[in-house]
Amino acid sequence: MRCNKTLIKTTSKIAALARMGHIKHARQLFDEMPHRDSIAWNAMLTSYTHLGLHHKALSLLRRMRISNAIPDHFTFTATLSACAAASSLKCGATLHGLVTVLGYQSYLPVNNALVDMYGKCLDPCSANRVFEEMRLRNEVTWCSLLFAYTNSGLFDAAREVFCVMPRRVEIAWNVMIVGYARNGEVELCLGLLREMRESLCRPDQWTFSAVTSACAETLEFRCGCMLHAVIIKSGWSSSVEVKNSVLSFYAELGCLDDAVMVFESGNMLTQVSWNAMIDAYMKLGNTHEALCVFQLSGEQNIVSWTSMISGYARNGHGEEAAIFFVDMLRTGLKPDDFSFAAVLHACSNLALLGRGEMFHACIIHYGFHTYAFIGNGLVNMYAKCGDLKGSIRAFHEILHKDLVSWNAMLFAFVLHGKAIQSLQVFEQMVVTGFKPDNVTFIGLLMACSHSGLIGESRAIFESILLWFNFGTRIVDHELPFTNAVTCD
Repeated sequence: MRCNKTLIKTTSKIAALARMGHIKHARQLFDEMPHRDSIAWNAMLTSYTHLGLHHKALSLLRRMRISNAIPDHFTFTATLSACAAASSLKCGATLHGLVTVLGYQSYLPVNNALVDMYGKCLDPCSANRVFEEMRLRNEVTWCSLLFAYTNSGLFDAAREVFCVMPRRVEIAWNVMIVGYARNGEVELCLGLLREMRESLCRPDQWTFSAVTSACAETLEFRCGCMLHAVIIKSGWSSSVEVKNSVLSFYAELGCLDDAVMVFESGNMLTQVSWNAMIDAYMKLGNTHEALCVFQLSGEQNIVSWTSMISGYARNGHGEEAAIFFVDMLRTGLKPDDFSFAAVLHACSNLALLGRGEMFHACIIHYGFHTYAFIGNGLVNMYAKCGDLKGSIRAFHEILHKDLVSWNAMLFAFVLHGKAIQSLQVFEQMVVTGFKPDNVTFIGLLMACSHSGLIGESRAIFESILLWFNFGTRIVDHELPFTNAVTCD
């Protein structure tokens, strides 16, 4: 009896420490327990999941299995949530098998967690299979399946599910609207918003934020202004999330006066608000005002620094961008792929090879050199700085090359007058399975134009017309075909 009381007391203390953010102390207390029941294991697993430490949760689950402790439905809901957040489909599928073996497939929360996990891991077919096998469903089940389809871009299937839902709750509407918004379908977003209001479901801050963001991404000024009016009329203009979305919309479209008006209209300013204003000034080339906003924003995050670095680079202030990046490192902030891409762009514009090599070393230190997004920037930077060998090395370091990677390498050879090598890159690209785009053919025709390769130019132009159906679009952009065939 005394042992049970101690166990309950220790487990409660673990949960309390985790809620206060003292997860290391919670784990230490957990490790010191002489005996652990499933409640103690679940308390630690749930704590990791709630704090976003998903890989630690999955690691703890493996230890739980080794210790011969028996998982229950609370264990499965916590760890399936961790799999979903970590996009670990393999681990989630393994857990699904364990759920079946231990007989928890009839538990509604476990099944909902399975549908959610498969949806977030981009496996809508498995999500639907779990859904079809469920005897009992609730609103969470339907919304999870709906999300599984929208998250994978299967909007026809999502619409079918949405139409047959027993009850369309606000979350269901938001899942559909957010899905369309991410896909840039502004008209469909607005249509659903109209249907939502007519069905007497009230849009919330997430609804308006999603639609406003879609207007910003597609530069739909008229729709965005109309939506802003609806937001004001609905009483959501004071919501922090909505206000930041509206602010970002005006900043994206370069409407500085409107952005300033929204920025100054309330007392609740978050870091997102300050970052949007930095972007607004940078887009208009007002780097001085952007710097003032940056300095006034208080605690700057990685997005704030990256906005300044990319803004300076876009406006031709490469030296300031490089200095800002170094200053960011001195604050102790860890750079991400976007900040590295921004500073590489600055080095490319100024042809600062020494700075570029320094930042390349930094990229290797943080392990970003194999990322296609960063590798592409390195290929471009070395090419523009006159170091073709550096471009080639950076290209070969990219683990998973995309079309941009091949185009960047092709243009690197073009820039250095290596027409034959650029044609060889093109051949390797096609053999690898990539379909060239108009950028590829522009590079090839430039290479042939500069080197007087008339026969190759004609062959490339014919491939544009016959193989890839790019002819009209490229001719409309007046490619250098005429120069190539006349060797001008």
